[in-house]
Amino acid sequence: MGIVLTYIICTRWVKNCATSTLSFNIAQFFLSLNYQLLPLILNKTGFDPRVSHFFGNYLVGRKTRYCWNNFSFPFLDINVGVKQDSTLFPILSALYLSSIFHIFKKRVKILEIPVSVLSFVDNSLLISQNKSLLISNSNLFCSYYIMSHLLE
Repeated sequence: MGIVLTYIICTRWVKNCATSTLSFNIAQFFLSLNYQLLPLILNKTGFDPRVSHFFGNYLVGRKTRYCWNNFSFPFLDINVGVKQDSTLFPILSALYLSSIFHIFKKRVKILEIPVSVLSFVDNSLLISQNKSLLISNSNLFCSYYIMSHLLE
């Protein structure tokens, strides 16, 4: 991440532009993901139907049960959330976030907000570069507002 960010900053220094960044963590987003949306996302993005079917069968309809001493809770549905210790976490997070970033990119383009995004699983960075620090920070504020609403 450091090398990429350094490159981005240096390329704009030549044009006397300041770089503003806004970092945010989206780990809490993954706890509330609805697995029933994943097959729809996979179908929409053109994955083979067998991949969609696999994730649908593997993730949807899961149940868990908590036991403590001699007491057992009834089974509960767990069709939401991506555990970070899951081996599928990087793949699932990339699949979900690619859709969100695609929508984000379209919205900032329509609004003509020049901002870039760097994302690393559950940490992301919005980058705005402009000769005016005020404009750059305004772009970050608007971009973060859009991103936070998409993640909700």
